[in-house]
Amino acid sequence: MSEEKSKKKYYDQVSVGNRTKQRAYFVQNHDKNRMFEELLKTLKEKKILLFVKSKRRADELVEYLASKDVTVLCAHGNHRASQIDERAAAFNTQKSGVFITTDKIFEKLTFDGIEVVMSYDLPLEAGDYFKRLILVDEKGEGIAFVDPEDEATLARIEHMMKCEMQEEELEGFLHTKLEQVPVKDKTKKPRHKKVQQRAKRKAEIKSKWVPAK
Repeated sequence: MSEEKSKKKYYDQVSVGNRTKQRAYFVQNHDKNRMFEELLKTLKEKKILLFVKSKRRADELVEYLASKDVTVLCAHGNHRASQIDERAAAFNTQKSGVFITTDKIFEKLTFDGIEVVMSYDLPLEAGDYFKRLILVDEKGEGIAFVDPEDEATLARIEHMMKCEMQEEELEGFLHTKLEQVPVKDKTKKPRHKKVQQRAKRKAEIKSKWVPAK
């Protein structure tokens, strides 16, 4: 009896998080497409389920990859139920490839043979990250893109799983600054010292992730 208990496998957040390989890449939103394109070259033979936060984001990524001659499958809320089911079924028959979806659609589908769960966007609810990761529990890996705005979400995820994602850099990848059209600054001045400290902290984070020109 004691031997059976020792072999029992647990599927709580802490257990799955600690026994499943995970890695995080710090990258700003406007650089995610390029980073995924480069990272995909190292995952050619893998079966990847990629999560984005919105239908628009999914379409933009599909369009970008198509411009680079990369074909993927995608399913989100703007697609008919029959289309979603057909694409998921087609993906399940593949040995490798990429399927792009959202957490909402993912809840309705069943996937087989997933080797990599890719969080192109971290989920709005930290607990949803675990629902993604359990797909590759122990046998695969989780990869996450972390934008400066996602720092708090990443901290919550790591706290829930009692482990940290391994932080990695993509060799040769050049981070770029987002070109913005100058607009009149309507930002109110911070009224409290705590607000000023948060603003300073955010600026420090961005300065580390975006090489100074």
